[in-house]
Amino acid sequence: MTNTPEPEKSLIAKRFRGFLPVAIDVETGGFNSTTDALLEIAAVTLKMDDDGILTRNETFNFHVEPFNGANIEQSALEFTGIDLDNRETVPEHIAMDEIFKAVRKEVKSAGCNRAILIGHNAHFDLGFLNAASNRCQIKRNPFHPFSCFDTATLSGVVFGHTVLAKACTLAGFEFSNKEAHSAAYDAEKTADLFCLIVNKWKDLGGWPITVEE
Repeated sequence: MTNTPEPEKSLIAKRFRGFLPVAIDVETGGFNSTTDALLEIAAVTLKMDDDGILTRNETFNFHVEPFNGANIEQSALEFTGIDLDNRETVPEHIAMDEIFKAVRKEVKSAGCNRAILIGHNAHFDLGFLNAASNRCQIKRNPFHPFSCFDTATLSGVVFGHTVLAKACTLAGFEFSNKEAHSAAYDAEKTADLFCLIVNKWKDLGGWPITVEE
């Protein structure tokens, strides 16, 4: 019996220990992931070229119908600018199914084992992602249940600022306050910020790690 050698891991799989980073942003009805509505969710996948340069890939975005009994704070609507009466929505289980299906496909294509969430104040997004997954009784959540990459922390280290708009400006990106607090827009800016930081670290010689003999 001949043992089949394992396929060579992709560069992105090697870079992140078998994880595929995926930027997630949610817009919600409040701060409590178990009681407050998920109103928007967006996922942005990443890709890495043969030179190890990380860039944004595809965006998946849904406006979500609040789950039955969900709490929605008026202050949250005023902050996000979401008009509940003038938007096309899908049920939460459809949004989550579609997001997870797309992410699983990208994980497989990249030769990774699992996805890992990138977020700006990432545990907030991860909490709502996991709560929605549990409500929808999804058995194959492709994301690591508690590990994540937080661009607020990374931006504090690299740029000295933790606010997304300010960090993007310091990174040389245009940032529109008018478009902010849209899940798709914020997820794409978060993805761009993460890519820039990872690529800059590579340019500075921080990756791949070389160990002196």
